[in-house]
Amino acid sequence: MKVAVINFSGNVGKSTICKHLLMPRMPGAELISIESMNAGEGRGPALRGRQFGELQAYLYTVTDAVVDIGASNVEDLLNLMQLYQGSQEDFDFYVVPTVPSLKQQQDTIATLIDLSQLGVPASRLKVVFNMVEMNADIEQTFFLTLAYLREQPIASADTACKLRMNEIYARLRQSSMDLSAWASDTTDYKTLIAAATDTAQKLELAQKLATRRLACGVMPELDACFASLNLGIAPMAPGRAGGRKAA
Repeated sequence: MKVAVINFSGNVGKSTICKHLLMPRMPGAELISIESMNAGEGRGPALRGRQFGELQAYLYTVTDAVVDIGASNVEDLLNLMQLYQGSQEDFDFYVVPTVPSLKQQQDTIATLIDLSQLGVPASRLKVVFNMVEMNADIEQTFFLTLAYLREQPIASADTACKLRMNEIYARLRQSSMDLSAWASDTTDYKTLIAAATDTAQKLELAQKLATRRLACGVMPELDACFASLNLGIAPMAPGRAGGRKAA
């Protein structure tokens, strides 16, 4: 299965969606980044949007892939898809994250329109409602996107497919452990904190305990969001998903 994560707008959490929602739940999938600024960061092949021919060729060498398309490359990529007729069919699904900002919602709608005009059916266009404030009403927060899609049903938008604001993602950027490793961590931090005599050590252990708690709290939300995407992949525990990280 090949999944593209795409939006004309930046700062909608595309990389978070790829790394923490999709990759752990797609067994054996490879992460491909299309953004020159990510080259050399250990995130798999880094391709520019204009290298669409190379992207197509590479996709045919792998069975499963998640393609993280940087905002600066989306327009070039979609323009090239028009030249390579039928190339939109190389992806099984297009996941389009959106956030509450009206500007980002407008860009989300523009992204969905362009993909639809390329011939991508609504069943393969999936919206993820991202960075939702705690207890926020999805219908009210994303009224612009939802109102448009009710009038023009060009994409699948299940309001259960949502991810709340959570500091765990920022913490993970500073950690050598991934989300599933933190969630399955069995370290008795309370005992270690009680035994520690140094304040700095106590604070470090307390931060690790907080990270584990956040990880345990967010995992059911990620599972529910993935299930709502309805990609046709049987649910499985992310820690056993077997998704490999690109070297």
